[in-house]
Amino acid sequence: MAAEIHSRPQSSRPVLLSKIEGHQDAVTAALLIPKEDGVITASEDRTLRVWLKRDSGQYWPSIYHTTASPCSAMAYHHDSRRIFVGQDNGAVMEFHVSEDFNKMNFIKTYPAHQNRVSAIIFSMATEWVISTGHDKCVSWMCSRSGSMLGRHVFSSWASCLQYDFDTQYAFVGDYSGQITLLKLEQSTCTVITTLKGHEGSVACLWWDPIQRLLFSGASDNSIIMWDIGGRKGRTLLLQGHHDRVQSLCYLQLTRLLVSCSSDGGIAVWNMDVSREEAPQWLESDSCQKCEQPFFWNIKQMWDTKTLGLRQHHCRKCGQAVCGKCSSKRSSYPVMGFEFQVRVCDACYDSIKDEE
Repeated sequence: MAAEIHSRPQSSRPVLLSKIEGHQDAVTAALLIPKEDGVITASEDRTLRVWLKRDSGQYWPSIYHTTASPCSAMAYHHDSRRIFVGQDNGAVMEFHVSEDFNKMNFIKTYPAHQNRVSAIIFSMATEWVISTGHDKCVSWMCSRSGSMLGRHVFSSWASCLQYDFDTQYAFVGDYSGQITLLKLEQSTCTVITTLKGHEGSVACLWWDPIQRLLFSGASDNSIIMWDIGGRKGRTLLLQGHHDRVQSLCYLQLTRLLVSCSSDGGIAVWNMDVSREEAPQWLESDSCQKCEQPFFWNIKQMWDTKTLGLRQHHCRKCGQAVCGKCSSKRSSYPVMGFEFQVRVCDACYDSIKDEE
């Protein structure tokens, strides 16, 4: 299969090396400290903590800081040792950590949003703190002065954010299911395009600047790969989860995409295999197989004295078909359908011939 999805490990079980306990509420972000045996965590319990591995092999907090509001997002820049924490009240707080990671100093508070901060990215080259929030906007602020540089408003909550540091393009996913590509400038921005494909709110994004691929996961249980660099509008639809996709990670060297869903499912997708692009769904007033009218085609129903049928779509060819002409179900991993989906009778036969 194109994706390796296992309910339990196929070989030996993984060994639990360490377990970090101490937060009293949901952990919203956990980041490894590069070249250090350390972890930085932020939580809904209003605490920001830095954990270092001791000689005993256990992680103990070296820094414990309480914020005024629950922590909802976090970004860490290791070269400058700066931590940016988004909060439920819309503010973003900046801290600086000492070289030994045993002391943390408060730098400033950014009035970035009017509601919960959903994602943060820090650009050292431009000294921008870019963030999205549930106030339906993306904002970018100057980390030197702490002042607002620009803001763009969407029609829905902005849920996730990715950023290309070379081109200053920002990708923003929202609760309407759209992804907006913005070109950020010093005090303004330009909407480049809007990517539409998900049928539910976009929960996570991952940008690969090398191959210039954007991956998005949503509440419709699906993942879409957008070929941004190819400029051909090519997209791949991947369906291998039973619940909301809430996290993505693409390993560029191995061409593996790891996705996690809210039911605890983890899928590993081999993106180095040849895949077919999912077709666009065609529109028609009647079934494109048997020509029976759909229920809104009143004229044809009157002329033929028949009742209208419900419209469906074949996932392989994209044609608009009735239930009778699409009674079969089949998986089709080469197109990303790991589970059985609706296909028309002709495509069902062609899939069987390919197998």
